[in-house]
Amino acid sequence: MKNVLPLVLLIAVSVLGLFTPIVAPITEGLVSGDVAWMLAASAFVLLMTPGLAFFYGGMIDTKNIISTMLQSFVAMGVISVVWIVVGFSLAFGPDVAGGFIGNPMTYFMFNGVAEAPLWGTVPLILFAFFQLKFAIITPALITGTFAERVQFKSYILFIILFSLFIYSPLAHMTWAADGFFFKMGVLDFAGGTVVHMSAGFAALAASMYLKSKGEKKTTAPANIPFVLLGTGLLWFGWFGFNAGSALTAGALAASAFATTNTASAAAGLAWILFDAARGKKPSALGFCIGAVVGLVAITPAAGFVSIPASLFIGTIAAMISNLVVHWKAKTSLEDTLDVFPCHGVGGAVGMLMTGIFANTTINGLNTTGNGLFFGETHLFVVHLIALAIVIVFAFVGSLILLKVTDLISPLSVSAEDKLVGSDFAQHGERI
Repeated sequence: MKNVLPLVLLIAVSVLGLFTPIVAPITEGLVSGDVAWMLAASAFVLLMTPGLAFFYGGMIDTKNIISTMLQSFVAMGVISVVWIVVGFSLAFGPDVAGGFIGNPMTYFMFNGVAEAPLWGTVPLILFAFFQLKFAIITPALITGTFAERVQFKSYILFIILFSLFIYSPLAHMTWAADGFFFKMGVLDFAGGTVVHMSAGFAALAASMYLKSKGEKKTTAPANIPFVLLGTGLLWFGWFGFNAGSALTAGALAASAFATTNTASAAAGLAWILFDAARGKKPSALGFCIGAVVGLVAITPAAGFVSIPASLFIGTIAAMISNLVVHWKAKTSLEDTLDVFPCHGVGGAVGMLMTGIFANTTINGLNTTGNGLFFGETHLFVVHLIALAIVIVFAFVGSLILLKVTDLISPLSVSAEDKLVGSDFAQHGERI
């Protein structure tokens, strides 16, 4: 009977949605070129989640590949429903709590979204679905830290709670016009704080909460070509992630496109060169991880910095994350696929670099000031304050949600399931 309850809830929610009134959408002020670009960008960003599935799936033990990849794919289903019901309202509804959360009833069941005034030059419904793709990939990023080690049903519960109580508040604080960080002047072009730092520090919390007794398990990657494929899909999709965050098909999108590619290229090279300088062989895995770190680090800065600055950001971020990966390997932390060093640390580096290199000549309309490199201190100080708040909020909040989830549905898989592998033990499938 307990297993039937989620199905009953899904049916009830879908029936409730049938009673939402249908009204003709507003088209006055719409720019068709911007709409076309944002439709494409939204599809690009969604493709990142299957890319992430291949990226993580290739790094894991062969008996846990399906389970690990499914955790990314199922997020597309779960978070899509949560976003329609209440998530978008919490993130972008009118503020109800001092800049920390939106009114959950504003767009409940997407009521009023289709007929709402445009968001800039595109329909609000298109903006809402573009933002949905960000909401999907964020909890999926966390899966790399507890791959092989969590119950599937407990994971579902956790990502729902994370979306409601961590992701949506951070999105509101950062991107809503009445959000706390937005009013402070914090710059986050495409999600360095909202997506990567939230996932990265949630991963740190999970790696501490789920720490096993005895020695950490180390497994050789199952399929390096999967990792290469995943990296390619992520790199491709990231153009929608960053360039799409311009919300128009113009010069700013082109600038963000260029900084995105440059930072990723520099970071991939920096990672393998840094490895080589330490006596290691240049590896495919190393280049892929480095490229993703570069994408992470440039995300908050993409629409605010120059192309030469993005070259520097990618290089420095790769070196710092590389050092943290090696440090983490010497600790008892069990972050299976290095989510914290890559996304938490990479996102933090990107946020600080935005405070250093942001330039009003790149994006004068939305930039709240020049960075430290140009002789102004205010923006950098604001970013330092926001950095500390995000770290505490994401880390402590995720620890609480992990505990709540564990009380409702135990998180850890049994020793027997670990031996058999999650693919068969939890899903009855084998690669």
